[in-house]
Amino acid sequence: MIQTEEDGLRSGIVAIVGPPNAGKSTLMNGLLGQKISIVSPKAQTTRNRIMGIMNGDQYQIVFLDTPGLHRAREPLNQEMVRIARDSLRSVDAALFVIDVSLPLPEKNRAEKGQELAGHIEEVTCPVILALNKVDLVNKEKLLALIEIYAALYPFQAVIPLSALHGDGHDRLLAELLRILPFGPRYYSEDIPTDASERFLVAEIIREKVFLLTGEEIPYSTAVLIESFKEDAAKGLVTIHAAIVVERESQKGIVIGKGGVKLKAIGTAARKDIEILLDQKTMLKLWVKVHKNWSKDEKFLREIAGNT
Repeated sequence: MIQTEEDGLRSGIVAIVGPPNAGKSTLMNGLLGQKISIVSPKAQTTRNRIMGIMNGDQYQIVFLDTPGLHRAREPLNQEMVRIARDSLRSVDAALFVIDVSLPLPEKNRAEKGQELAGHIEEVTCPVILALNKVDLVNKEKLLALIEIYAALYPFQAVIPLSALHGDGHDRLLAELLRILPFGPRYYSEDIPTDASERFLVAEIIREKVFLLTGEEIPYSTAVLIESFKEDAAKGLVTIHAAIVVERESQKGIVIGKGGVKLKAIGTAARKDIEILLDQKTMLKLWVKVHKNWSKDEKFLREIAGNT
């Protein structure tokens, strides 16, 4: 049934954008009340546009979690920025997320304003500025920061919040519902995301690589799901996945002495995959070398189509 303004249902698409490691994925997961996007303390964890769908009695909000906006030089990073920028097209609202715990020296404010405006200069929808990680800033400093950031761009609203602890979520939701149009639900109420199970499984494995390896390793890895088989009779899913690295030396680091590191990645990933799929999972991982894959546009397309 098509909902109308008389029904009072608001619906719309909201892009969550901002610099790397600002807390965009944590914010979307917190608003949805479940984990859709992977999270790690490392910047640029998110590489793809990930949809999360939030339903209420009188609304449906389709959130688009996006890779961090930054000055990209390498093909992989350029593709990530392109995905983020493209996500701003044809949306009903945008959330620009900033980490206020990072210093903002006065001499850099004009540059910061130009950079911010450059990211969203072509956006025609309302933009809300979400000042994240306010739990790490004292109140006096926060008031000054709100003033500074509010002057950088004509935002629809400036909302302090803590994505991790949920502070400010209610105010943010109220502001979104005020500006989103009346309209029908885009998706059935029982669908939390449009992402496939294969994609989510690959993301979980990649998250564990980010969490359990150091330095450049996470940024040099990709995950390919090579086999995904369900056995309904046994209530078992068997997944074969390859962790792809760029150099032979990285392969040894991911595997670890005696295979300890790879086993730890697999064990941690399997636990989350079983929660996601709600059934027992057999996960088999191995590591492949694809030299300089992050600069190989053909391989980048293969990754995008794999899941």
